Amino acid sequence: MISVCIPIYNFSVAQLVPVLLKQAKEADVLIEIILIDDDSRPEYKKRNSQFSDRLQYIELKKNIGRAAIRNLFADYARYDHLLFLDCDSLIEVPYFLKNYADSIRENPEAVFCGGRIYGEKPSEQSKSLRWKYGTYRESKSFQLRNRNPYRSFMTNNFLIPKKVMISVHFDERLKDYGHEDTLFGYELMKNGIPVLHIDNPVLNGHLEDNATFLLHTEKAIANLVTILNFLENDRNFLQEVGLLRFYFRFRYLGWLIRLKFFLFQPLLKNLLERGRAGVLIFDVYKLGILAQQMK
Repeated sequence: MISVCIPIYNFSVAQLVPVLLKQAKEADVLIEIILIDDDSRPEYKKRNSQFSDRLQYIELKKNIGRAAIRNLFADYARYDHLLFLDCDSLIEVPYFLKNYADSIRENPEAVFCGGRIYGEKPSEQSKSLRWKYGTYRESKSFQLRNRNPYRSFMTNNFLIPKKVMISVHFDERLKDYGHEDTLFGYELMKNGIPVLHIDNPVLNGHLEDNATFLLHTEKAIANLVTILNFLENDRNFLQEVGLLRFYFRFRYLGWLIRLKFFLFQPLLKNLLERGRAGVLIFDVYKLGILAQQMK
């Protein structure tokens, strides 16, 4: 019934896979699990290849990126619905797979998003930024996510009909990190595909350190600008992304934002890397990076 698709990059799925197999057996949900490794380091390939005798395990010889690897799963999946999970996900919901199976029976044509939660605040300040952003910006109730279902779309935990995945697919021109999910959600909206959010979250099992998260954020914003160029500044797309909505509302002040950011970027970055700033300062930092990219 469900093809569980787990793209892997430099992470072990030794905790995730056994839970999925156990739940499938207990809830009598027919699944297959497909693991595709996007050219991870040898130690991770060795750990994850232990599942090759029980599951579909594919190793890519070169890294193809977050968009292309998700499209690839449709070539290997046998079932009509694909459940995508990030490799660092941890499942704590007792009936996680059953909840998705029930959702399919209720509406087999829809895309379902289960959501994401974070654990307790880390003791290390060096990982606090990712936790703050995830807790206060990403961990939303399904009721809140359903108010703007396409804007709330995330790739870490979603189920999609295989035929929709093949027809819409991720834009493989996006090679680097970030916002491939934003564009995919927008394409689902344009194609009139219903997106429904349910109360079926996974726990984020890995927190990046602050410096890495900032680096990934900068790459994601560069990707966002690339998407804008693809879409020729599509006004509807601008309305779907909060950072873009704010920037274009005050774009006549772009030169001033760039000037202020040039002066204060070292201070802001230092505070964020040390875990001494919250999500509002992080928002200011992102706005400054976008202003730099847009000039």
